[in-house]
Amino acid sequence: MYLLAIDQGTTSTRAIIFNEKGLPLSTSQQELTQHFPQEGWVEHNPEQIWQHTVEMCRNVIQQLSLTSDKIAGIGITNQRETTIIWHRKTGKPIYSAIVWQDRRTAEFCGELVAKGCENIIHKKTGLLIDPYFSASKIHWILKNVPEARQLAEQGQLAFGTIDSYLLWHLTGGKAHATDATNAARTLLFNIHTQQWDNELLDLFAIPSSLLPEVKDSSGCFGHTIPELFGTSLPIMAILGDQQAAMVGQACFNEGMAKSTYGTGCFMMMHTGHKVVDSKNKLLSTVAYRLNNKPSYALEGSIFVAGAAVQWLRDTVQLIHSASETENLAHTVPNTEGVYLVPAFTGLGAPYWDPLARGAILGLTRNSGVAHIVRAALESVCYQSRDLLTAMMQDGAPQLMELRVDGGMVVNDWLMQFLADMLGIPVQRPKVTETTALGAALFAGLALGFYNSLDDIAKLWQAQQQFSPQMDKQEAQKLYDGWLKAVKRIRS
Repeated sequence: MYLLAIDQGTTSTRAIIFNEKGLPLSTSQQELTQHFPQEGWVEHNPEQIWQHTVEMCRNVIQQLSLTSDKIAGIGITNQRETTIIWHRKTGKPIYSAIVWQDRRTAEFCGELVAKGCENIIHKKTGLLIDPYFSASKIHWILKNVPEARQLAEQGQLAFGTIDSYLLWHLTGGKAHATDATNAARTLLFNIHTQQWDNELLDLFAIPSSLLPEVKDSSGCFGHTIPELFGTSLPIMAILGDQQAAMVGQACFNEGMAKSTYGTGCFMMMHTGHKVVDSKNKLLSTVAYRLNNKPSYALEGSIFVAGAAVQWLRDTVQLIHSASETENLAHTVPNTEGVYLVPAFTGLGAPYWDPLARGAILGLTRNSGVAHIVRAALESVCYQSRDLLTAMMQDGAPQLMELRVDGGMVVNDWLMQFLADMLGIPVQRPKVTETTALGAALFAGLALGFYNSLDDIAKLWQAQQQFSPQMDKQEAQKLYDGWLKAVKRIRS
């Protein structure tokens, strides 16, 4: 029997079939169209996401010439915070999906900060008031889409992050649910009580009838309608993408950490069954919830990592493909003082500056494509050091190693520079599709494939370790230059 993972990300939708040992057997992936209707706005077409999801699932089943009854269950992992509201009767969205990167609600969030709401929100949710999270996006849709508020108050609409939207459609509208990791990213969920919070709902003027039921991350969420895949399949796990990667990296013990390098970069450290209250603008969040008992994590979010390489490829067209960046970085001994700060949609942790904008600094007549490309790669590592520094200042235990995953980690040059910049070993796993793997493993846990988290941890294997080689003073000098560059572009 096999496990099917749906991994609906920011730039693509994919389906992967895993065996019981956690090894990927077949993959199908479709790039997702990005829409930028105004400066700082980022949207997706929810119906395109749904269509791609069904197609990718059918593709991977066909690739292995499987009958769908050989699939024991489905795990879903998703881009978090991205917000959809749809009609309960028809399943049709009333507006595009507003993506986590979208900054249109910055002014509204600023008003809430000015009113002194930040403390109460942070205390309950572990988050900061920022356009990143779902609540202000819901508020915007209800305010700006004709009749939306009226329909919501009549109970005719449903809100969900991508997981909820897919679950709704997979089950033919029978299940409106999410898991605690996704709920914890809305600014509406109290991570201590593990409940939607009425005070927060009132603050954002959101009717509770919109909200999905919150469940454990591993367990039965419902069954697919038979016409989709030929038979009805149980949906046995849901996790937000970064939490799923944490599961896929087997970071189950306090003090273990992973960092995912995809569109953005997300570093997460397991903090056990206690919430760590960050003094350095990191996020306290739910790592996963099993048997109604949450485990927590400290998280730092960088908005632009792989997206900087996409920008180099698609917008300024300095490269033809992402794979070119590694060779280009090798062609120059350093950037000759060039820094690229990729604040295209503001800066995430630990700055949380939604109005900051990107810049390339330190250009000379000698600066070429290789220097700029290398500076883009280096920016990912500098931002990672920002996060690790903040975690240490929050009293997190000294990190002995960092487990990495995501599309960027195939770049050996980047991984070596990351180890040099952080001053600790960086471990790349054999299975780098850890986000999809985490969803599959938690589906397997619910199905009894694995008896415990220890069983899952035994499956994890390192493919390569990158140890620091750069002189620490040299690393510090480069990082100091980064801090100066960031200071210059702050709003």
